[in-house]
Amino acid sequence: MSVVKALAPAILLAAGLAQAAELSLTEQAARAFVARQEAAWNARDVTGFFATFAPDAVFVDQARDSHGGITANGRSTLLQARLQARRFVTKNRFSETSTVDRVVIAPDGRSARVLGHERSHIESPGRPARTLCAVTDQTLVLQQGRLLSRGQTDTDVRCPR
Repeated sequence: MSVVKALAPAILLAAGLAQAAELSLTEQAARAFVARQEAAWNARDVTGFFATFAPDAVFVDQARDSHGGITANGRSTLLQARLQARRFVTKNRFSETSTVDRVVIAPDGRSARVLGHERSHIESPGRPARTLCAVTDQTLVLQQGRLLSRGQTDTDVRCPR
């Protein structure tokens, strides 16, 4: 019996375990994903940032009003959001810090809801520098061996002091 034949069951078992691990999302993977998004955004890498999103991703912008209600500001497709982002990065200097507050993994391990918040410092020509804060909510999914976002909802809020 050759060594390959003798080791075949162990190799198949190891391959099966590796494949099973790829089919299940972890909190660590979700947090690393958000860190990669932040790094691409802060590097002004619009192409790299939007490569983290599924083709059918939807982006929702809204704001919390003074009475605790939500005011819708807009909804964008992946293409629309990419075009808006390109205009934004050419006109502004900025940095953004994202924080993951909670990761809720679906029972099947194939998707996760990532809840967090972000703080953005923006400098625009002819305007005073400003800091904006938002609560974030995005759903991550495993698709064809890749971890992608189905989009993000940003709810503008007052920045904590």
